[in-house]
Amino acid sequence: MVERQSGVALWRQIADRMRLAINNGDFDETGMMPPETVLAARFGVNRHTVRSAMAALSEEGIVRAIQGIGTRIERRDRLRFPISRRTRFSQGLGNQTRDIEGRMLEAMTEVAPTAVAQALGLPTGTLCVRMETVNSADKRPISRATHYFPAERFADMGGTYDRTRSVTAAFRELGVPDYVRRSTEISAIHAEGDDIRHLKLSPGAIILVATAVNTDLAGTPIQFSRTRFAADRVKLTVEPEA
Repeated sequence: MVERQSGVALWRQIADRMRLAINNGDFDETGMMPPETVLAARFGVNRHTVRSAMAALSEEGIVRAIQGIGTRIERRDRLRFPISRRTRFSQGLGNQTRDIEGRMLEAMTEVAPTAVAQALGLPTGTLCVRMETVNSADKRPISRATHYFPAERFADMGGTYDRTRSVTAAFRELGVPDYVRRSTEISAIHAEGDDIRHLKLSPGAIILVATAVNTDLAGTPIQFSRTRFAADRVKLTVEPEA
């Protein structure tokens, strides 16, 4: 049953639960979603609410209504993205996908937010390059990220990334041949604002958020990032230290 006093729309709660059930393989035997009447009874709501939830999943490309047949599950297997001491987007996806693309949305120099400055070990008021990016696999958007780099050291990060389409390649050109992950925090939230548009999600879709700090091999923090992954497309796995 859904929670009517939670402040979250009923259709959104149902969409979240059905999305989770699909990701867990609950309907793999038939490949079809149960009829609206069955789902309405299961969640204790009317068919219109179920229809709104199904429409949201259809917009995400998770299900597809077929006239005279029902609603077919279009779920693709989620990509496995490992988080380790040397997390790299393209290497992490490995041979799971044919085409990987990074695209820059925006880059600008601004005062680092307090939390970012603290994570990077910088004095309050320090300038950083903020960069917004979207990563896609086989033309499907996988993640959207906000990165911060100390501007004194990486003033050209925006232009270098725009040309190389890779943070790792940009670091290499800017004098950092290798770097490691110092910390990663993972949480889950509902997608909002530009994340919905750039990741092509419906309102209320679940995204996984990985907040991370990378350092050079001398241990100096060089990057703070907050990456939002579409939860129905990616599963994050934490690998043990080598």
